[in-house]
Amino acid sequence: MEWKPWERLETKAGFREGGQEGGCAMIDRMQLKNEQFRQCWNPAKQGTETLEEKWNWVEASVWTERMLAALENGVRGGKWYSLFDKVCAQVTLQRAWQKVAANRGAAGVDKISVERFRANAAGYLHELEVSLKKGVYQPLPVRRVYIPKGRGQVRPLGIPAVKERIVQTALKMVLEPIFENEFLDMSYGFRPGKGCKDALREVDRLVKTGHVFVVDADLKSYFDSIPHSRLLKQISEKVSDGQVLKLVDQFLNQDILDGLKCWKPTSGTPQGAVASPLLANIYLHPLDMLITCSGYRMVRYADDFVILCKTQEEADNALSLVTEWTQKSGLTLHPEKTHVGNCLEKGEGFDFLGYRFESGKRFVRAKSLKALKDKIRHRTKRTRGHSLKGIIEDINPTLRGWFEYFKHAHHYVFSSLDGFIRRRLRAILRKQEKRPGRGICFEDHRRWPNSFFAKRGLFTMVKAHAEACRSR
Repeated sequence: MEWKPWERLETKAGFREGGQEGGCAMIDRMQLKNEQFRQCWNPAKQGTETLEEKWNWVEASVWTERMLAALENGVRGGKWYSLFDKVCAQVTLQRAWQKVAANRGAAGVDKISVERFRANAAGYLHELEVSLKKGVYQPLPVRRVYIPKGRGQVRPLGIPAVKERIVQTALKMVLEPIFENEFLDMSYGFRPGKGCKDALREVDRLVKTGHVFVVDADLKSYFDSIPHSRLLKQISEKVSDGQVLKLVDQFLNQDILDGLKCWKPTSGTPQGAVASPLLANIYLHPLDMLITCSGYRMVRYADDFVILCKTQEEADNALSLVTEWTQKSGLTLHPEKTHVGNCLEKGEGFDFLGYRFESGKRFVRAKSLKALKDKIRHRTKRTRGHSLKGIIEDINPTLRGWFEYFKHAHHYVFSSLDGFIRRRLRAILRKQEKRPGRGICFEDHRRWPNSFFAKRGLFTMVKAHAEACRSR
């Protein structure tokens, strides 16, 4: 018989009335095993993966076959004890450095870039190993930078020093499989073998199967709001190595350097830090369990999630459940960005991972469309002193990548974008001929028709969409 954990709960209302503590106690009494739960929720995946296939992404130098077997079968007491020696092992630090070097990235407060670190990598890694083993390692402050967020707002990012990124990567390599074994399949953000497209496919599938009443929830400043003590408590439920927990605590409490100002955060994990996505997923895992065990379908990508229901009543109840959990967990739902609506109705759709789901269709989110146009405008300025061929070669990779992600959007957007790009290029051609104008008149279109740009290799979204729609 198929195991259904939500059937062992009382009524959904009774589960909510018990609050967070009652819900957690009920789950404990049920002695839920996440592996059983995942198999129940995704029966098609049962027995389809071998141990090697399931864990082919882990570092073999850290996670041996014996450790993976223990991970699958469960360790005594459900906790891992001796892990720190694996974090500070020379082979782990060396592999972590390779990952950091491949990702490149800017220098931290010490101004040591990846290139400069590479020049004396052996010496730096030895220093890291010694300081970790002696227990004297102290991370440097995180350099605070800001990136545009839209509507005049900015998003704060933290840039750790290269050596801090190496230690965090080593820590993540050791801890990630432990918690990945617990995570549910409805969580897609920053997880091995999962991504945005997988989350979007699941949302699309649920909408097509009648789950059209959607709770579109937005956690306000989630990465800056995670309570440190509660997060550490969750980690300690699986990890009992005091030195590892101390290292996590050090990274959570790293000073932040913003210009000449320096302070110690009391909550949150800096966006941009290597370990932040994993820590963020760990803290939201109880929410995943609570919502899914209550019988609702949720799709989550990091702090961005939607709950898809078949009735308005279910959606309202799910929102109440999320609101109660966030309040007790030290988080806040954004009042203006959280709503419930029928995504088949015009004006009641929802945004998710760059798409807009509304009226039974998928559109490109207005913010995503504006971001692409801004990029094109920046690269197609009329004063740009490059040939048409050079400009086309410059923008084509961006256009291909954007289309590959948004090719499932309503087709009207592709012809509109193609026209916008060609107008920008015609304006450049006019400028090169020392003639004013924006390239939108009929004469310009006749002089430089669509075929003119096609012959010069300009990527055309309409053509790409037609080829993608052909049956194979």
